[in-house]
Amino acid sequence: MNYLLLLRHGQSQWNLENRFTGWVDVDITELGEQEAIEAGEAIKNKNMHFDYMFTSVLKRAIRTAEITCKVAGFDEPPTERDQALNERHYGDLQGLNKAETAVKYGDDQVHQWRRSYDINPPNGESLKDTAARTIPYYQNKIEALVKEGKNVLVVAHGNSLRSLVMYLDNLTREEVLELNIPTGNPLVYEFEDGKILNKYYLLDRK
Repeated sequence: MNYLLLLRHGQSQWNLENRFTGWVDVDITELGEQEAIEAGEAIKNKNMHFDYMFTSVLKRAIRTAEITCKVAGFDEPPTERDQALNERHYGDLQGLNKAETAVKYGDDQVHQWRRSYDINPPNGESLKDTAARTIPYYQNKIEALVKEGKNVLVVAHGNSLRSLVMYLDNLTREEVLELNIPTGNPLVYEFEDGKILNKYYLLDRK
């Protein structure tokens, strides 16, 4: 058996401030660091080690990966960083407070931008657009490693990881809209001969 572990970065400064972050390169907060530490401890307790790691190019994912690996007790495995794993690009909304944006554009419009599958915010990406870069990257770079029996760690973002879960779990576009990936909680897929056997979060957070 081998495993694929998906980890959303710890809480970022703009998560805390309720801002649309997207590709803006903000760092994680003290709580985000603690979430990464807890993720590393959970990985260590399961005695997990990884042959390869993939992250986005954004510092909140990179810092989370660094902390997690250190606490888990191993050096970072061979790593590739690629913007294909970046968060969804929110275009003109990036940096704006979500509540203030709802006042400006209306709750219904902002809800459409945030939670629809294929409606783009101004000059930004829809979830469909994000999946169009994230899923091919997984297929080209990661899937073969998993099928070979390698253990792979992916540290990325809420929407890029939602796209991967949509692919792995064969979710419909309606089902993925209900999916939320929590910060700093490792999501494990166990594989046998390239097939998913089991799926679970390592941490039981309320």
